[in-house]
Amino acid sequence: QVQLVESGGGLVQAGGSLRLSCTASGRTLSNYAMGWFRQAPGKEREFVAAISTSGGSTNYADSVKGRFTISRDNAKNTMYLQMNSLKPEDTAVYYCAADRVYNSRTVVSSGRQYDYWGQGTQVTVSS
Repeated sequence: QVQLVESGGGLVQAGGSLRLSCTASGRTLSNYAMGWFRQAPGKEREFVAAISTSGGSTNYADSVKGRFTISRDNAKNTMYLQMNSLKPEDTAVYYCAADRVYNSRTVVSSGRQYDYWGQGTQVTVSS
């Protein structure tokens, strides 16, 4: 079992920055591909970014490319999402997820493939 806990959310003005963290316990994250998803009120959950076990491969939703950066520190069992140039449409609950994989280059962008999820952290961007 992997337990995931997100932190770092909050209220920020448009154009500002936040860094989200996702810390795992129960297992080492070095064997898990990981990702960030978000869900705004009244909308379906959507993919934000994903990263391979080694951190060498990443994928981003078009809506966040060039503004968000996903990274991980396996020694700290933690994944990050650096969010810059935030927009009001980035307002959502952000979730991290982990999926056991066997290829260090695998990037998982589909939420259906993930086995473990955090409880979410609220990000609110004011205009």
